[in-house]
Amino acid sequence: MELKILTSNSTLPVLNALIPAYEQATGNKVTLSADSAKAMVTRIRGGETGDVIVLGSGAVKELAAAGFIAAASRRPFARAVVGVGVRSGTPHPDISSVDAFRKTLLAAKSIAHTVHGASGMYIPTLLEKLGIAEQMKPKTVTRPGGYIGKVVVGGEAEIALQQIPELLAVAGLDCVGPVPEAVQKSFETSIALFSASPHAAAAQAMVDFFANPANTPLFRQKGLEHVPQAAH
Repeated sequence: MELKILTSNSTLPVLNALIPAYEQATGNKVTLSADSAKAMVTRIRGGETGDVIVLGSGAVKELAAAGFIAAASRRPFARAVVGVGVRSGTPHPDISSVDAFRKTLLAAKSIAHTVHGASGMYIPTLLEKLGIAEQMKPKTVTRPGGYIGKVVVGGEAEIALQQIPELLAVAGLDCVGPVPEAVQKSFETSIALFSASPHAAAAQAMVDFFANPANTPLFRQKGLEHVPQAAH
């Protein structure tokens, strides 16, 4: 049996790590497709479907209300926060306080973030909270989606701002740490079944497999807080 998961870029690394053990335990095969949060919602509303979705909790709730997702199957999956990334081998900037973080961004030659990813859509608000939105506009590099750390590794920007699991997924990039708590935002993802899944029982068993608390260290390794809760 082959199952299909649709997800966003922030949870792609942990799913890539979880799936081999699931496939070995069950003999089932899993196809995984990822995109930016906004693009994935557009794809699903456009008719694309699968067996399991792992996406921002707000988006999953909206898709359930629209009938694409089996509402009763929704459960929390993971949480992530925004972090700062720099090219490996370069000095790690000071982000230990809001003031230090503000000074680091103002001193940077350039920063980079996505436009349609969950954290990317938050970065303009973060810069406004710091009171430096206008100063940062001329030196901000953006991409529609994907791992923005690749832009930094490629030398097109000095600092990457994105969810920590996405920073950790980029070779040649160091995750300096999370942004200060006062300007931080937590992103929760949910996991659920597609209403049209022809393999609902197997899909639910896969969701239960991922929810096993034994997987928590793997989530942590990938920069996520595991939320192994019951269906709600």
